[in-house]
Amino acid sequence: MNHNLFDTFAERMRARGEADFITTREGRSYSYTQALEMSARLAGALIGLGVTPGDRVAVQVDKSPEAILLYLACLRMGGVYLPLNTGYTATEVRYFLEDAEPALFVCRPENLEDAQETAQLAGCPRVTTLGTNSDGELMDLARSATSWDSIESRDADDLAAILYTSGTTGRSKGAMLTHRNLGSNAEALTTTWRFTESDRLIHALPIFHTHGLFVACNVVLMAGASMLFLPRFDIDIIIDELPRGTTMMAVPTFYTRLLQDERLTPELTTNMRLFTSGSAPLTAETHQAFEQRTGHAILERYGMTETNMNTSNPYEGERIAGTVGMPLPGVEVRIVERETRETLPQGEIGILEVRGPNVFIGYWGMPDKTREELLEDGFFITGDLAMIDEKGYIHIVGRDKDLVISGGYNVYPKEIEQVIDEMEEVAESAVIGVTHPDFGEGVTAVVVAQPETQINETKVLEFLTDRLARYKQPKRVVFVDSLPRNTMGKVQKNQLRERFQNLYTPA
Repeated sequence: MNHNLFDTFAERMRARGEADFITTREGRSYSYTQALEMSARLAGALIGLGVTPGDRVAVQVDKSPEAILLYLACLRMGGVYLPLNTGYTATEVRYFLEDAEPALFVCRPENLEDAQETAQLAGCPRVTTLGTNSDGELMDLARSATSWDSIESRDADDLAAILYTSGTTGRSKGAMLTHRNLGSNAEALTTTWRFTESDRLIHALPIFHTHGLFVACNVVLMAGASMLFLPRFDIDIIIDELPRGTTMMAVPTFYTRLLQDERLTPELTTNMRLFTSGSAPLTAETHQAFEQRTGHAILERYGMTETNMNTSNPYEGERIAGTVGMPLPGVEVRIVERETRETLPQGEIGILEVRGPNVFIGYWGMPDKTREELLEDGFFITGDLAMIDEKGYIHIVGRDKDLVISGGYNVYPKEIEQVIDEMEEVAESAVIGVTHPDFGEGVTAVVVAQPETQINETKVLEFLTDRLARYKQPKRVVFVDSLPRNTMGKVQKNQLRERFQNLYTPA
């Protein structure tokens, strides 16, 4: 039996025939039949460029339908797809090329000269290009290539992709994802979120990340649905397209921007059946405000580069703000004590561990790191601090590395952030631990004020006095214009810790 994920996709693609798969605002589109045919031509082009089953194909290109077809072609001929953030510099790209040793690097046409130099330094044997308008050398090769109409036989545990972690602490790690990992997760999400061939997904996410690539595109393919492919989030375009969509996958920033627009109404979203959110925490305030404005409760879920999606709020049933729901079908979770690793009772905060067919098989070229985080019993140590409430909903309270230990007490940043964010004058906040001469770490609040408001450190501290235990109260409150975020909207607390590392050091 062939366990190649593309074999599953191809069956659905053949059944959908001339139905739309990907469309763009500019009028470009691929039906499922056309996508199937072009994936065969691109697979032929990859083989002509020397790519063989098991070889990595590194891809740093702008978002386009053809980039997705390249992903499918890579699966089809047994390659290992390696998407790279389009914001990475040449120095960063060189690290990934040296580490993953791809047989081919696909870059933007305008970056060819620099990419060739980087590839040569990294020992990557071949570079080709892919543009956003069905252009570039790779598309030229595909049009003249002999279609590779077969589907390479793959085992369930053969690699389908490598995704590098964001690398906020130490160097980035390449998470090895198999055909089973991607396929099982797509099936679970398609069922859980009730996707069908009638759905039209508004796709405004980047495709170098698990959210935009594997969650969005794999689910659409599994369901035989269609998607509108947008290069980025543009508020005017989203507003214009909502009446013709049925679902949108987003990061919290999308929803906060929509809420700032008076055009967001129940009438605008009448045709929509599902809004999901992930990649960064969605505040309860945003969740409640969006439901009040539209009548739709955002469905928040939780996943990681190493695991794809782990949990989801229910499609039918209560979607509780501030939680990430319950485990997906086939996924197990447990909460353990951070030092002893003993399983904790319900309601207690500890390290979240997950196990299931969605969990990766290890880090590329890092056997020791793999053994540290992927346990013998199959559970993966997520590094997230969490608790399970009396209803079985999982609450993510922060990252283990972001835990603040002040005066011997464990302080969970999210708990404090939620209280600070209740202040009308506060737009958002981030709580970090900063080296302190007396307490080891001083609880420190970094606050972004609402425009044209009067707020200062004293006012914040007074607000918290009767709302938090004394050891949880910040030693200092500092104000910034904005919080540093990565491309998926996650606050980069490591940058804040570095910026304020001398806050408690005597001048």
